[in-house]
Amino acid sequence: MVPVRPVGLGQRRAGTVPAVLTQGFRPFFLASALWAAAAMAQWLWVLSGGPAPPSVFGPLLWHAHEMLFGFIVATIAGFLLTAIPNWTGRLPVRGWSLGLLFGLWLAGRVAVAMSDIIGAAPAAAADLAFLVAFGGVVLREIAAGRNWRNLPMVGVIAVLAAANLLVHLEFVGGIGGIGDAALGLRLGIGTVAFLVALVGGRIVPSFTRNWLQKQGAPSLPAPFGWPDRAALAATAGAGLMWVAAPEARVTGAVAVLAAVLLAVRLSRWCSHRTLREPLLWVLHLGYAWLAVGFGLLGLSLWLAVLPVTPAFHALTAGAMGTMILAVMSRATLGHTGQPLTAGPGTTAAYILVTIAAVLRVVSGIGTEMGPELTILAGVSWIGAFGLFVVLYGPLLLGARRPAAER
Repeated sequence: MVPVRPVGLGQRRAGTVPAVLTQGFRPFFLASALWAAAAMAQWLWVLSGGPAPPSVFGPLLWHAHEMLFGFIVATIAGFLLTAIPNWTGRLPVRGWSLGLLFGLWLAGRVAVAMSDIIGAAPAAAADLAFLVAFGGVVLREIAAGRNWRNLPMVGVIAVLAAANLLVHLEFVGGIGGIGDAALGLRLGIGTVAFLVALVGGRIVPSFTRNWLQKQGAPSLPAPFGWPDRAALAATAGAGLMWVAAPEARVTGAVAVLAAVLLAVRLSRWCSHRTLREPLLWVLHLGYAWLAVGFGLLGLSLWLAVLPVTPAFHALTAGAMGTMILAVMSRATLGHTGQPLTAGPGTTAAYILVTIAAVLRVVSGIGTEMGPELTILAGVSWIGAFGLFVVLYGPLLLGARRPAAER
């Protein structure tokens, strides 16, 4: 148990709460990794002929929905709830308030999985409740701290909630047909892809610069400039056009432009100098996947022989999966007082998530080995996030171990 300081007028008086509820990254990072592995295991079970969850979504849509609005959204929650106190100077959301927020996320996972039993409308309400409550908490904290420059993060949460609503409305009785699950997924993926481009563009060169300075490197990442602005603008444009006109050739052209500009941006960050520290090169690799994803997306709209599936998985399993694993491991080490370096187990997790992304992208390019590669990709994914749970679970739950044991 960890003592909790008084948190101000109108807030909960001092007491004790479990260590896992003292900071937002603790429950949400642990749940994110557990759900990444468990939901993937369920998907592999379905692909192998096992029964699907009793969800109105159907197996494929349930898989895509839970990777995006379950796994990825949980990580975003953990990241923002941990970053906001640094932005606002306020104490973090903690204790049973944090526990209630986490409970809403968990209830959403159960409700979606059982929506064919409890009904599409109750499941939608349960699932959307988390994003609504989370957005309200973020808005309250930013407003209380007068941290208006980060107010757009509330908009990001609102767009994700709207995307999730579009998925659910396709199945809600009485108003079915208003929603569009495919549109909702594109909107959600496009939003998260831009978030990776934006936030990754802050942390990747910043962490790299700090590390290289300590190493006495002769060159450092370039400062923010017009290539960065151009890459962000093209990424936003490509995402919006993909949402609105997913089959238009002009969308493909803008996506290829975004890929080129993202690659140019990455080339300014001294990626080749980070190979000795996995905590750094994995961030660069995750950002590189973003360029690959938009490149494949653009080419798929110009080349009939190339389906969109590889682009879809380059953006999700590649960019989002890699960046999530990188950020969760680094943030957990930093916030629990551990040395900021990756041990062999963490490095193995990074390699496994990379193998998973590569295999999943390749499996969608018309190969006869597609089903087998998909299974192998899923197993590698489970291994990556399973390793995170084993290595970082004790830290997230409050136990502290010597760095030599990692």
